[in-house]
Amino acid sequence: MSTTAGEQRVAVVTGASSGIGEATARELARRGWHLVLLARREDRLRTVAEELGAEWELCDVGDRAAVDRVASTVLERHPRLGLLVNNAGVPGRGRFVDVDPETIERVMRINYFGGIWCLRAFLPGLQAHGDAHVVNVVSVAGTISFAPAGPYSASKHAQLAFSRSTAAALAGTGVRVHSVLPGFVETEGFPQRAVLQSRLMRRFVIDAPRVAEAVADAVDKGRREVTVPWFPYRFVSLAQALTPGLVARFIGMSRQRGEP
Repeated sequence: MSTTAGEQRVAVVTGASSGIGEATARELARRGWHLVLLARREDRLRTVAEELGAEWELCDVGDRAAVDRVASTVLERHPRLGLLVNNAGVPGRGRFVDVDPETIERVMRINYFGGIWCLRAFLPGLQAHGDAHVVNVVSVAGTISFAPAGPYSASKHAQLAFSRSTAAALAGTGVRVHSVLPGFVETEGFPQRAVLQSRLMRRFVIDAPRVAEAVADAVDKGRREVTVPWFPYRFVSLAQALTPGLVARFIGMSRQRGEP
Protein backbone atom coordinates (compact mmCIF):
# COMPACT_ATOMS: atom_id res chain seq x y z
CA MET A 1 0.00 0.00 0.00
CA SER A 2 1.40 3.38 -0.98
CA THR A 3 1.40 6.37 1.35
CA THR A 4 2.71 9.89 1.23
CA ALA A 5 6.11 10.24 2.90
CA GLY A 6 5.63 10.69 6.62
CA GLU A 7 1.93 9.84 6.53
CA GLN A 8 0.73 7.68 9.39
CA ARG A 9 -1.06 4.49 8.35
CA VAL A 10 -4.13 4.13 10.55
CA ALA A 11 -6.05 0.87 10.90
CA VAL A 12 -9.27 0.14 12.79
CA VAL A 13 -9.58 -3.45 14.05
CA THR A 14 -12.80 -4.78 15.57
CA GLY A 15 -12.94 -7.60 18.09
CA ALA A 16 -9.36 -6.74 19.00
CA SER A 17 -9.29 -7.79 22.65
CA SER A 18 -8.50 -11.46 21.99
CA GLY A 19 -8.17 -14.22 19.42
CA ILE A 20 -7.75 -13.35 15.76
CA GLY A 21 -8.41 -9.67 16.43
CA GLU A 22 -5.64 -9.39 19.00
CA ALA A 23 -3.24 -11.36 16.81
CA THR A 24 -4.09 -9.15 13.83
CA ALA A 25 -3.49 -6.02 15.88
CA ARG A 26 -0.06 -7.32 16.90
CA GLU A 27 0.85 -8.24 13.33
CA LEU A 28 -0.27 -4.87 11.94
CA ALA A 29 1.64 -3.04 14.67
CA ARG A 30 4.73 -5.05 13.73
CA ARG A 31 4.27 -3.87 10.14
CA GLY A 32 4.11 -0.23 11.15
CA TRP A 33 0.40 0.52 11.39
CA HIS A 34 -1.04 2.87 13.99
CA LEU A 35 -4.06 1.14 15.49
CA VAL A 36 -7.50 2.01 16.78
CA LEU A 37 -8.81 -1.10 18.52
CA LEU A 38 -12.50 -1.81 19.12
CA ALA A 39 -14.05 -4.45 21.38
CA ARG A 40 -16.55 -4.85 24.20
CA ARG A 41 -14.28 -5.95 27.10
CA GLU A 42 -12.50 -2.92 28.49
CA ASP A 43 -9.94 -4.74 30.65
CA ARG A 44 -8.63 -6.95 27.83
CA LEU A 45 -8.84 -4.20 25.24
CA ARG A 46 -6.99 -1.66 27.36
CA THR A 47 -4.19 -4.14 28.07
CA VAL A 48 -3.64 -4.97 24.40
CA ALA A 49 -3.80 -1.30 23.38
CA GLU A 50 -1.27 -0.26 26.00
CA GLU A 51 1.14 -2.99 24.91
CA LEU A 52 0.93 -1.85 21.29
CA GLY A 53 0.78 1.90 21.83
CA ALA A 54 -2.66 1.87 20.22
CA GLU A 55 -5.86 3.83 20.74
CA TRP A 56 -9.00 1.99 21.83
CA GLU A 57 -12.74 2.44 22.00
CA LEU A 58 -15.41 0.26 23.58
CA CYS A 59 -17.89 -0.81 20.93
CA ASP A 60 -20.47 -3.52 20.36
CA VAL A 61 -20.49 -3.79 16.56
CA GLY A 62 -23.96 -5.32 16.66
CA ASP A 63 -25.31 -2.00 17.97
CA ARG A 64 -25.61 0.29 14.95
CA ALA A 65 -26.00 3.48 17.00
CA ALA A 66 -22.91 2.61 19.06
CA VAL A 67 -20.88 1.96 15.90
CA ASP A 68 -21.93 5.32 14.47
CA ARG A 69 -20.94 7.13 17.67
CA VAL A 70 -17.54 5.45 17.87
CA ALA A 71 -16.83 5.99 14.18
CA SER A 72 -17.64 9.69 14.52
CA THR A 73 -15.20 9.96 17.44
CA VAL A 74 -12.45 8.08 15.62
CA LEU A 75 -12.87 10.03 12.38
CA GLU A 76 -12.52 13.31 14.26
CA ARG A 77 -9.03 12.17 15.26
CA HIS A 78 -8.22 10.31 12.03
CA PRO A 79 -10.19 11.64 9.05
CA ARG A 80 -8.16 9.42 6.68
CA LEU A 81 -8.18 5.70 7.42
CA GLY A 82 -6.01 3.23 5.56
CA LEU A 83 -7.58 0.01 6.79
CA LEU A 84 -10.68 -1.42 8.45
CA VAL A 85 -10.53 -5.02 9.69
CA ASN A 86 -14.02 -6.41 10.35
CA ASN A 87 -13.08 -9.25 12.66
CA ALA A 88 -15.56 -9.16 15.56
CA GLY A 89 -17.55 -12.36 15.79
CA VAL A 90 -19.17 -14.83 18.16
CA PRO A 91 -19.77 -18.58 17.97
CA GLY A 92 -23.20 -19.92 17.14
CA ARG A 93 -23.27 -23.64 17.86
CA GLY A 94 -26.57 -25.44 17.58
CA ARG A 95 -29.05 -26.65 15.01
CA PHE A 96 -31.69 -24.38 13.52
CA VAL A 97 -34.42 -26.81 14.51
CA ASP A 98 -33.80 -26.49 18.24
CA VAL A 99 -31.34 -23.67 19.04
CA ASP A 100 -32.85 -20.78 20.97
CA PRO A 101 -33.99 -17.79 18.84
CA GLU A 102 -31.86 -15.35 20.84
CA THR A 103 -28.69 -17.15 19.74
CA ILE A 104 -29.67 -16.91 16.08
CA GLU A 105 -30.42 -13.19 16.37
CA ARG A 106 -27.23 -12.43 18.33
CA VAL A 107 -24.97 -14.28 15.92
CA MET A 108 -26.46 -12.56 12.88
CA ARG A 109 -26.37 -9.17 14.58
CA ILE A 110 -22.65 -9.37 15.37
CA ASN A 111 -21.16 -11.59 12.67
CA TYR A 112 -23.14 -10.19 9.74
CA PHE A 113 -24.69 -6.83 10.53
CA GLY A 114 -21.67 -5.71 12.55
CA GLY A 115 -19.46 -5.64 9.47
CA ILE A 116 -22.06 -3.73 7.50
CA TRP A 117 -22.50 -1.07 10.17
CA CYS A 118 -18.72 -0.66 10.54
CA LEU A 119 -18.13 -0.36 6.80
CA ARG A 120 -20.87 2.24 6.41
CA ALA A 121 -19.72 4.24 9.43
CA PHE A 122 -15.99 4.27 8.60
CA LEU A 123 -16.38 4.54 4.82
CA PRO A 124 -15.94 8.34 4.69
CA GLY A 125 -12.50 8.00 6.27
CA LEU A 126 -11.54 5.15 3.94
CA GLN A 127 -12.67 7.09 0.88
CA ALA A 128 -10.84 10.20 2.07
CA HIS A 129 -7.62 8.20 2.13
CA GLY A 130 -7.90 7.29 -1.53
CA ASP A 131 -5.92 4.02 -1.28
CA ALA A 132 -7.59 2.15 1.55
CA HIS A 133 -8.54 -1.42 2.38
CA VAL A 134 -11.29 -3.34 4.14
CA VAL A 135 -10.58 -6.89 5.30
CA ASN A 136 -13.58 -8.98 6.30
CA VAL A 137 -12.53 -11.95 8.43
CA VAL A 138 -15.13 -14.48 7.34
CA SER A 139 -14.66 -18.26 7.68
CA VAL A 140 -14.75 -21.36 5.56
CA ALA A 141 -18.11 -21.77 7.29
CA GLY A 142 -19.17 -19.11 4.80
CA THR A 143 -18.78 -21.65 2.00
CA ILE A 144 -19.62 -24.94 3.75
CA SER A 145 -22.93 -25.68 5.48
CA PHE A 146 -22.31 -27.27 8.86
CA ALA A 147 -25.49 -28.42 10.65
CA PRO A 148 -24.14 -28.44 14.25
CA ALA A 149 -23.21 -24.76 13.87
CA GLY A 150 -26.16 -23.65 11.78
CA PRO A 151 -26.50 -20.04 12.99
CA TYR A 152 -22.75 -19.43 12.73
CA SER A 153 -22.55 -20.93 9.25
CA ALA A 154 -25.52 -18.89 8.05
CA SER A 155 -24.04 -15.68 9.43
CA LYS A 156 -20.76 -16.38 7.66
CA HIS A 157 -22.49 -17.19 4.36
CA ALA A 158 -24.19 -13.80 4.64
CA GLN A 159 -20.94 -12.07 5.59
CA LEU A 160 -19.12 -13.54 2.59
CA ALA A 161 -21.89 -12.39 0.27
CA PHE A 162 -21.64 -8.92 1.82
CA SER A 163 -17.86 -8.90 1.38
CA ARG A 164 -17.97 -9.98 -2.25
CA SER A 165 -20.77 -7.56 -3.03
CA THR A 166 -18.98 -4.57 -1.53
CA ALA A 167 -15.75 -5.56 -3.29
CA ALA A 168 -17.61 -5.09 -6.56
CA ALA A 169 -19.55 -2.03 -5.43
CA LEU A 170 -16.42 -0.17 -4.29
CA ALA A 171 -14.22 -1.16 -7.22
CA GLY A 172 -12.53 1.92 -8.65
CA THR A 173 -13.31 4.08 -5.61
CA GLY A 174 -9.91 3.72 -3.95
CA VAL A 175 -11.28 1.30 -1.34
CA ARG A 176 -10.41 -2.35 -1.91
CA VAL A 177 -12.29 -5.11 -0.10
CA HIS A 178 -10.66 -8.42 0.85
CA SER A 179 -12.13 -11.60 2.31
CA VAL A 180 -10.06 -13.88 4.57
CA LEU A 181 -11.59 -17.30 5.20
CA PRO A 182 -9.90 -19.20 8.05
CA GLY A 183 -10.62 -22.83 8.75
CA PHE A 184 -10.73 -24.11 12.33
CA VAL A 185 -8.79 -21.65 14.51
CA GLU A 186 -7.96 -22.21 18.17
CA THR A 187 -9.05 -19.16 20.18
CA GLU A 188 -10.66 -18.39 23.53
CA GLY A 189 -14.12 -18.22 21.99
CA PHE A 190 -13.56 -21.16 19.63
CA PRO A 191 -11.68 -23.96 21.49
CA GLN A 192 -11.53 -26.19 18.43
CA ARG A 193 -9.03 -28.79 19.63
CA ALA A 194 -11.24 -29.52 22.63
CA VAL A 195 -14.51 -29.95 20.74
CA LEU A 196 -13.60 -31.62 17.45
CA GLN A 197 -14.10 -35.38 17.54
CA SER A 198 -12.08 -36.20 14.44
CA ARG A 199 -8.33 -36.60 14.92
CA LEU A 200 -7.91 -35.85 11.23
CA MET A 201 -9.70 -32.51 11.47
CA ARG A 202 -7.81 -31.57 14.63
CA ARG A 203 -4.63 -31.80 12.56
CA PHE A 204 -5.85 -28.87 10.47
CA VAL A 205 -6.62 -26.55 13.40
CA ILE A 206 -4.40 -23.46 13.21
CA ASP A 207 -3.60 -20.65 15.64
CA ALA A 208 -4.62 -17.00 15.44
CA PRO A 209 -1.21 -15.55 14.39
CA ARG A 210 -1.36 -17.49 11.14
CA VAL A 211 -4.68 -15.85 10.28
CA ALA A 212 -3.27 -12.47 11.28
CA GLU A 213 -0.47 -12.90 8.75
CA ALA A 214 -3.05 -13.75 6.07
CA VAL A 215 -4.98 -10.57 6.90
CA ALA A 216 -1.89 -8.38 6.64
CA ASP A 217 -0.69 -10.15 3.49
CA ALA A 218 -4.09 -9.69 1.84
CA VAL A 219 -3.55 -5.95 2.15
CA ASP A 220 0.16 -5.84 1.33
CA LYS A 221 -0.07 -8.24 -1.61
CA GLY A 222 -3.50 -7.28 -2.95
CA ARG A 223 -5.12 -10.67 -2.37
CA ARG A 224 -8.85 -10.35 -2.81
CA GLU A 225 -9.96 -13.66 -1.27
CA VAL A 226 -7.77 -15.93 0.85
CA THR A 227 -8.51 -19.31 2.42
CA VAL A 228 -6.15 -20.23 5.26
CA PRO A 229 -4.90 -22.89 5.26
CA TRP A 230 -5.61 -23.64 1.62
CA PHE A 231 -5.78 -27.41 2.15
CA PRO A 232 -8.18 -28.98 2.85
CA TYR A 233 -10.60 -26.10 3.18
CA ARG A 234 -10.39 -24.63 -0.31
CA PHE A 235 -10.88 -28.06 -1.81
CA VAL A 236 -13.94 -28.72 0.35
CA SER A 237 -15.38 -25.29 -0.43
CA LEU A 238 -15.14 -25.91 -4.16
CA ALA A 239 -16.51 -29.42 -3.78
CA GLN A 240 -19.55 -28.13 -1.88
CA ALA A 241 -21.11 -26.80 -5.06
CA LEU A 242 -20.11 -29.77 -7.23
CA THR A 243 -20.68 -32.78 -4.96
CA PRO A 244 -22.79 -31.73 -1.97
CA GLY A 245 -23.45 -35.32 -0.92
CA LEU A 246 -19.75 -36.13 -0.69
CA VAL A 247 -19.08 -32.94 1.24
CA ALA A 248 -21.87 -33.77 3.67
CA ARG A 249 -20.13 -37.04 4.48
CA PHE A 250 -16.74 -35.34 4.80
CA ILE A 251 -17.84 -32.64 7.20
CA GLY A 252 -19.60 -35.27 9.26
CA MET A 253 -16.09 -36.23 10.35
CA SER A 254 -15.72 -32.87 12.10
CA ARG A 255 -18.65 -33.24 14.48
CA GLN A 256 -18.08 -31.68 17.85
CA ARG A 257 -18.01 -33.60 21.12
CA GLY A 258 -21.35 -33.81 22.81
CA GLU A 259 -23.31 -33.33 19.59
CA PRO A 260 -25.57 -35.97 17.98
